[in-house]
Amino acid sequence: MPLAYVQNLDPLGFKVLSTVVAALPVLALFYLLVGRRWLASWAGAAGAAFAILLAWLVYRMPLGMAGASFVYGAAFGLLPIGWTVFAAMLLYNVTVETGQFTVIRRSIGGLSQDARVQAVLIGFAFGAFMEGAAGAGSPVAICGAMLVGLGVPPFRAAVICLIANTSPVCYGGLGVPIMTLETSSGVSADKISIMCGHQLPLLSCLIPFYMVKCMCTWRQTLAIWPALAVGGGSFAAFQFFFSTAHAYGLPPIWQLTDIGGGLFSLLTLALFLKFVWRPRDEWRFPEETPPPTPAAQKPHDPQAEHAKEEVAALLGAPKTPEAEKPLTAGLVAWAWMPWLLMALCLVVSGYIKHLEKQKGAALDLGGIQSYYDVEIPGLHKQVERAKELIPPGTPDEKKLEAAVFKFTWLTAPGTPVLTAALLSMLLLKMSGFQVVAVFRKTVHQMRIPIPTIAFMLGLSYVTKYAGMDATLGVAFAATGVLYPFFAAMLGWLGVFLTGTDAGSNALFGGLQKITATEVWTAHSAGAMSNLTLEQAQTLICTANSTGGVMGKMIDAQSICVATAGTNQVGKEADLFKAVIWHSILLASIVGLLTALQAFLSPFTLMVPK
Repeated sequence: MPLAYVQNLDPLGFKVLSTVVAALPVLALFYLLVGRRWLASWAGAAGAAFAILLAWLVYRMPLGMAGASFVYGAAFGLLPIGWTVFAAMLLYNVTVETGQFTVIRRSIGGLSQDARVQAVLIGFAFGAFMEGAAGAGSPVAICGAMLVGLGVPPFRAAVICLIANTSPVCYGGLGVPIMTLETSSGVSADKISIMCGHQLPLLSCLIPFYMVKCMCTWRQTLAIWPALAVGGGSFAAFQFFFSTAHAYGLPPIWQLTDIGGGLFSLLTLALFLKFVWRPRDEWRFPEETPPPTPAAQKPHDPQAEHAKEEVAALLGAPKTPEAEKPLTAGLVAWAWMPWLLMALCLVVSGYIKHLEKQKGAALDLGGIQSYYDVEIPGLHKQVERAKELIPPGTPDEKKLEAAVFKFTWLTAPGTPVLTAALLSMLLLKMSGFQVVAVFRKTVHQMRIPIPTIAFMLGLSYVTKYAGMDATLGVAFAATGVLYPFFAAMLGWLGVFLTGTDAGSNALFGGLQKITATEVWTAHSAGAMSNLTLEQAQTLICTANSTGGVMGKMIDAQSICVATAGTNQVGKEADLFKAVIWHSILLASIVGLLTALQAFLSPFTLMVPK
């Protein structure tokens, strides 16, 4: 069958102009998100439409194929990614509706009266748990409100929670960013998780210390170094083990990294405070004067209004009197039950995936397969990669781009999480009215995030199959040996643009892989001689996500959620200015670490083979 499309990385015959055209969808997205303040879903839809037009009119890709590429990417955005986000938020809403989440908040808030320790317990450890369980801004909103309720000044609480919500983000929403990166780049999620596990634990040890230093003096920070070491170190150890366990023969359990790590850090630090060590002097913030009331009416801002709606939903009061019951060990254990159920269901799902991997095919479940491979009509094996991207001696079959949608109805993380949510509804004896209310609330909360993910992945797949991301990748490769550092900064920019690490991975994942290939090809006999091509691709693609998490504290959604959750609406610009340099510094640290792992032994040994 004749090919429908052969990629051309210089369709205009002038590389600089072709590069500018290839960047236009991203630039348009930036303008709509930052300049025009459009909602992310609308901006993503417009960017995807623009990408389809450029692929058709400039890159000469048949319009039907460009449309099929968008549908293919959007389908991946819905399953498994959107499905997982929806199920995680549903389970969280079940705990709120039944009052169990109130018990969890009360049990954590009473562990210490020292504001520095509370910041680590709530902002970092509990925030990591919330990021893994729900994501979507929930750690900043909920933890910020909890800290304010414990006496932390609202502005400081917002800054603390924005800084804390960084190193856990790669595994947010049960690993959605990593799954998205696998989808957009083609690099195995299991390899990406291992690479994350060889970078993020170092940052997880640093973040608690960094956030407390932003609260008080060096002397006051170092006074609680045991708590910082236990809180950050326990999370880092758990993060390393769960993110890399499958490298040592265990089934993949990396989706549980944040949930388990947050719980482990909470429990370890709580026991440490109770039986081993307490601060010599309990430190509290000095009283703060009430913030001035915003006077002038602000212009219409859909992003800020949406953030306020989401915060109101996240902080909704429970409809059961759990807040009035005395805390007992049994009551607290029962409150954690839905999350323990979720962990159990995810472990079972991971075992099924392990069996699928051993068999090399789907499992037969009484005539129903555990997953289905669906070839995309008119796209599968109909696109030949550009000659610049094909190594010499590659067989003709390998030159063609596959387009197979893997319908993982059973093992997509959303399925076991939904199962846990349904079991929790039964065990917590929710009424029919409550069940309907929870589903309706979850659908309302996800009306922006899920379409945004679908549109972003649709956009990235259009640029991938048209060759537009390859045009940009070849241009970025001109930075040479400096690119590993800039790979992290590109991910940082992507999160600032899209508001999520998953969105950045969808937008730039394919580009990072192509650029890694170009850089490695140019330097494999020199600076990158210690890495194979696959290792270089894994490292650079992972840097998009690990560098990107440091941009989480400055994206518009996080800033709006932080101000809304701490009742600081109107101070968005002040908050942005307060965290921007922290964000740049931390992203630069990730970039430097990536460069060390790319070039310098023994750091290169940290890159999985």
